[in-house]
Parts: sequence; structure tokens; C-alpha cells
Amino acid sequence: QVQMVESGGGLVQAGGSQRLSCAASGRTFSNYAMGWFRQAPGKEREFVAKINSSGGSTFYADSVKGRFTISRDNAKNTVYLQMNSLKPEDTAVYYCNADQSLFGTGIPLFDIWGQGTQVTVSS
Repeated sequence: QVQMVESGGGLVQAGGSQRLSCAASGRTFSNYAMGWFRQAPGKEREFVAKINSSGGSTFYADSVKGRFTISRDNAKNTVYLQMNSLKPEDTAVYYCNADQSLFGTGIPLFDIWGQGTQVTVSS
């Protein structure tokens, strides 16, 4: 199993930008597609973005398409989420996980999640 540690969250004004990082342990990181997920207060965790193992293919939830960009650096065992034009509705705890989906919306692979990183967007 790959263990993940998310970082980079904080408080930002609407319209601002933030970059999240997810550092993964394990030598097999580059074998996994990876995804970002988020959970807002009182809501279920939802898919945000995913990237394949090589970094050559990405897919986004409609709510973030055109504003967020997922990327990865396999040499550093890290996946990133660049968030631009942030909105108050993006406020959530953001998590990364390996992705097991074949197409479309990402599906987390591992049952154990990291602590996540809080993103708060003020209006």
C-alpha cells in the first residue's frame, strides 16, 4: 500500500490560487494512477481530479475543470493539485489516494486515507 501525506492547504480569498502537494511513500508510487478527492463539511467525499501513472492523462470533475490542474513527479513520489480561480464552494478537506477507475470519475483504491489538508476559500 502507498501511504500519502497531504500539504499546502490554508485560507485564501475567492479568486485566488493555491497548490496542494501529496507526498507518497513506497517504491511503487509510479505504478499507480493517483487522484485528489475532497470532503466539505456535512457532505460526502467527492472526486476532484485524477492522473494516470505516467502523468500523460488527466481527468477532472466538471466543478473544477478549467480551474484546477493535477500533475505528478514520479522521481519525487509526489502528486500536485494547482487550484486557480478558487470559489467558496471549493472549501473542503482535500485528500489524495491511488485511483482504481478505468474511466470517468476517479475511485479511491485504498481504504486508509491520510489526514488531508484543509482549504478554506473566503468570499
